[in-house]
Amino acid sequence: MTTTELSGKRIAFLLTDGYEDSELTSPWQAVTDAGATAVLVSPASGSVTGKNGHNQSVDLAVGDSSADTFDALVLPGGVVNADHLRMDEDAIAFTRDFFADHKPVAAICHAAWILIEAGVLTDRTLTSYPSLKTDLLNAGANWVDEEVVVDQGLVSSRTPDDLPAFNAKVIEEVREGAHAGQTL
Repeated sequence: MTTTELSGKRIAFLLTDGYEDSELTSPWQAVTDAGATAVLVSPASGSVTGKNGHNQSVDLAVGDSSADTFDALVLPGGVVNADHLRMDEDAIAFTRDFFADHKPVAAICHAAWILIEAGVLTDRTLTSYPSLKTDLLNAGANWVDEEVVVDQGLVSSRTPDDLPAFNAKVIEEVREGAHAGQTL
């Protein structure tokens, strides 16, 4: 069902090749159904391909993008995607800027690796794919094994099985807007 609760909102989806297909397509559909404009931002040019073959056009190069022009950031998972993004300086800076601006950020599955590199997890509570638990604890985060976790505008989930709860919380946090506790 299409609504307009996020009308006028722009949401960046940061990813590259090797993303978990459903972790892009499901939140993308949810936010656009709620009236937002979804924009694919990537270090890749042309298009990106998910691990299961979904192909989607890149709208903006991450090096030419600014958090100032978006209301929120969604980070789909996928091991290859997250591993490549966490080594991309522009992707890390782009992610960090959302925290500096107190804007909602949503990460699912392996996308939490990007947040580790951005240095934004000290004393933050989140979940992820279980194999990232030690990495997140070492980065100063409080890791929990729950379907979806919200901590001051930071939304996180574990796997594609959690997408319905993840999508609902993404929409809720974008609707709420900036969170004072969402910071570096």
